[in-house]
Amino acid sequence: MQSTDSSRMSPQRTSINVERRFPLDLRQSDQAIRELYEDAKRGRWKPDVDIPWGAFNASAHDAATMDAARKVWSRRAWLEYTGLAETPALIIRFCLELDREADPKYFLTVRNTEEAWHVESFHRYAEACGGYLEAPVNPQWQPLFNRGFHRDALDSKRSLDGHVLTHCLFGDGLECALATAWHANTHEPVAREILKRCAEDRERHARFGWLYIERRAALMSEEERATATQMLVSHLEQVELAGAHCVGLATTIDATADVLETDLVASAGMGAVTAQEEVAVFTQYLASCRERLGRIGIDLPLLTHSTLGKI
Repeated sequence: MQSTDSSRMSPQRTSINVERRFPLDLRQSDQAIRELYEDAKRGRWKPDVDIPWGAFNASAHDAATMDAARKVWSRRAWLEYTGLAETPALIIRFCLELDREADPKYFLTVRNTEEAWHVESFHRYAEACGGYLEAPVNPQWQPLFNRGFHRDALDSKRSLDGHVLTHCLFGDGLECALATAWHANTHEPVAREILKRCAEDRERHARFGWLYIERRAALMSEEERATATQMLVSHLEQVELAGAHCVGLATTIDATADVLETDLVASAGMGAVTAQEEVAVFTQYLASCRERLGRIGIDLPLLTHSTLGKI
């Protein structure tokens, strides 16, 4: 996605490693990550078969609720779509970087497949609610989605460990926490099954991030830790605190309509919690990450939000 920072809005070259394939080491090096790969293969599901689409009853909801639901679920498809480009770029980066292990490369291939299933499911649910929206109603949101994470993943000048820390450990973990909260507040059967599947996938994705960073942290120099940490801080400040995942965090974008729509979908049991409850999920997850990262020598500083203060 494209950054709101003017220096990253202009066209620029991305520095990509030159491939040096040999010697090609494909030995298993991380049993826990290999097990995630095997679990993902065993847990394979099909959106068109395993989601009970026929159970959706549009007549049970009024027009305002249906309109809100199509917007909320369209937004989820836009967010999830990021992974369709970012994950292949991350796989390429792992493959081109010397001495990176085989197991993460295998696991990321199934992560990308699962992301495609999520996009398909979110899109189809939005369609069932009255029609998928191809773009935000409020164009102010568009730069927040167009941030070029695929380019960041490929860029050899940026820390690969920092990317995994930011987008696998934190990003996937936050999405897991949110999906778990949404699922717990959902009684519409189709949305409930989608969120159950997504939460299970995201838990595995986040576990990959933690396993990899917990192992890599012991090998990082102080400078490497500081670089990776700053990448996460920048992402949190520029993306998450701007309302990318939790519209209730937005301050520079007028999210009034988005908050009302989220709250309406939550009250209807169609796959959400209120915007305020999403903010609580975010702050709780952030605090838990800070504490756990501190135990492996990665010190995540407090962040400043214009309405929440220090978090």
